[in-house]
Amino acid sequence: MRQGEVPAFFNGFRRADGRAGTRNYIGILSSVNCSATVVDYAADEINRSGILDDYPDIDGIVPLPHGQGCGMAGKGEAFDVLSRTQWGYATHPNFGATLLIGLGCEVFQIPRMKETYKISEGEHFQSLTIQEVGGTRKAVEAGIARIKEMLPFVARSEREPLPASELTLALQCGGSDGYSGLTANPALGVAADMLVRQGGTSILSETPEIYGAEHLLTRRAESVEVGQKIVDLIHWWEEYTARSGGEMNNNPSPGNKAGGLTTILEKSLGAIAKSGNSTLRGVYRYAERIDRKGFVYMDTPGYDPVAATGQVAGGANVLCFTTGRGSAYGCKPVPSIKLATNNQLFAQMPEDMDINCGDIIDGVTLEEKGREIFENILAIASGRQTKSEQLGYGRNEFVPGKSARECKCRIETLASRFHPEHNETDGRRCCRPSIQRLTHISKVSASPHNANLVSPVTLTRGELSL
Repeated sequence: MRQGEVPAFFNGFRRADGRAGTRNYIGILSSVNCSATVVDYAADEINRSGILDDYPDIDGIVPLPHGQGCGMAGKGEAFDVLSRTQWGYATHPNFGATLLIGLGCEVFQIPRMKETYKISEGEHFQSLTIQEVGGTRKAVEAGIARIKEMLPFVARSEREPLPASELTLALQCGGSDGYSGLTANPALGVAADMLVRQGGTSILSETPEIYGAEHLLTRRAESVEVGQKIVDLIHWWEEYTARSGGEMNNNPSPGNKAGGLTTILEKSLGAIAKSGNSTLRGVYRYAERIDRKGFVYMDTPGYDPVAATGQVAGGANVLCFTTGRGSAYGCKPVPSIKLATNNQLFAQMPEDMDINCGDIIDGVTLEEKGREIFENILAIASGRQTKSEQLGYGRNEFVPGKSARECKCRIETLASRFHPEHNETDGRRCCRPSIQRLTHISKVSASPHNANLVSPVTLTRGELSL
């Protein structure tokens, strides 16, 4: 810590695995989209029943349905990304307990996940499937019963003073404008550095939105190996967009441009400012468990809900989100602190914005605003609700990444099945199937209605039949 700084604390929940939570929710996850409705029904019934009034120390029931879990290969990066995400949420320290509900016949099998991550069922984790318990209504009833059994256990958790070193801060920006790189983002960088000096962790992500400014990260890497990982990510994304017929410098949205950002380079300079000046300690895959203190990077797409879902799965227990256009985002089980980049936005959307950073233009220093943000992080980690929590955001913002590196489209799956030369573990190779391989596959069967499947190469009708 700098001279004059003192150890900072927040009131959080110490979990059995030693990690710290900033909220005390019960989560209901779905293993597959087919169980999403049951997840929602069970959560809604618990919330309507009023039983939570008897447990004021429980922050609520969080349903987390999603659109994946089947119609995918049972191995490969896409499956691994979903597995890491589900495990990260099922064991997240902001959940006092979780219930995982499946259909039963899906690709993403609950027993396999439990075996892979050595998860044992008990008061903190339970699971069930719709087919096993006898259908939708019985699954909803069984889910409600399991949650009711968990309530006394979760209610025993109490807040206690914990050092700021136990905080893992996700850094996000969305709906950026020309002020982002001048006000909210660098001020958040000051707060992130304060947290790192306290022994805490900050996570930057969204690889397409550091493009053109990645050298600002590599020069802060603690080693050549860490810096090279950033370079490798950029090269991969360049090749990926080229294969897809896109380009990396086409990122700014219409809203970004209306707000004064004209190129990805301008946007990236502002995005990286969120990370402050701390040494880069590590680079992680999407949704990978963060196991180092300090400033780290996670490879994610640029789409905010997907990126934030990966950061939370990695262990973030608080999140700061800067916006200049007025992004309406919230997160559960992690509180999302919204930072407005300009005075007009803060006045226009007062029920959505937590902190106004527009006054930096009026003379407030970055150091002063960074201190304000840091103090708000501690207060919100201690239980004070964010604006998005007050509005009820977070139910629909759980969006597991499908992985841009995912090569398990049906074409690629068949390529690995019918052509022994196909190497599914090499993303750069398997995303470039040759016309000869595809011609080989086309001889297997005849079903022209599937000939227009999205693929890494342009196909005409009849070239590929499944």
